[in-house]
Amino acid sequence: MMADGVRDIVLREMAPDELILVETIHATAFGRDEEARLPHAIISAGHDVISVVAVDGDYFVGHALFTALEGAEKALALGPVAIVPDRQGEGIGARLVRHGLDLARQRGWRSVFVLGDPAFYGRLGFRANLAKGAIVPWAGPNFQALELVPGALASWAGMLVYPDAFGANDEQD
Repeated sequence: MMADGVRDIVLREMAPDELILVETIHATAFGRDEEARLPHAIISAGHDVISVVAVDGDYFVGHALFTALEGAEKALALGPVAIVPDRQGEGIGARLVRHGLDLARQRGWRSVFVLGDPAFYGRLGFRANLAKGAIVPWAGPNFQALELVPGALASWAGMLVYPDAFGANDEQD
């Protein structure tokens, strides 16, 4: 059943009227409202985003949000990413992120930054050394980047500006 359930999952872009379902995914995955409110705040503010969902029948099991950043040319932030608790550990998160990365590559984005577990994101190609040029409050080993275009971050360094909803700019003032 588990393998069949994973194969039957549909990965697609979120429809505008599905935002409340996405908030529910994040609230149950993280157990708090902060991450649940973040996608709504980013999307409703009109930021350029790629918002992808994993759906099993009528059941929404995962969500990943990619948001445009200012600083590096054609860069995205990945996050939050959430899978409902009863479906975690099935590989849905990795498939969902890869789907979003494929869409980003097709649409001309050059790089993606993420703050997260290096073991998980490293398997998807993210590397801390690629993010070293970025000036952000959370710089360190968990802040990683992936080049969608080879060499996209090779000569770049500078301030990476996240949308206000992330709360990062409050710390930079």
